[in-house]
Amino acid sequence: FFFQASNPGQFENDSDVLWQRGHVPETIVYHGRVGINTDAPDEALVVCGNAKVMGRVMHPSDSRAKQNIREVDTNEQLRRITQMRLVEYDYKPEFSSIMGIKNT
Repeated sequence: FFFQASNPGQFENDSDVLWQRGHVPETIVYHGRVGINTDAPDEALVVCGNAKVMGRVMHPSDSRAKQNIREVDTNEQLRRITQMRLVEYDYKPEFSSIMGIKNT
């Protein structure tokens, strides 16, 4: 992202007031949803297109963020899986066309 500011921490016009300098150096904060190649983001960040990551992507499911990882009773877990609801679906045409997904 590139923003041109007349004064550090201030943006050119009042419509940019949601963008703020972060508490951590070299960060910027936006209080709302951000869309890249879309003007209708429905999550905190929506990227319509490819994204290149030149570092690690951390996710709460990442083992690097966990401790006390231990084995579980396989038979109990298989019993739980058999109780799961499995579904098939088709994407709505308006969603798949915007996202570039074939309706499969």
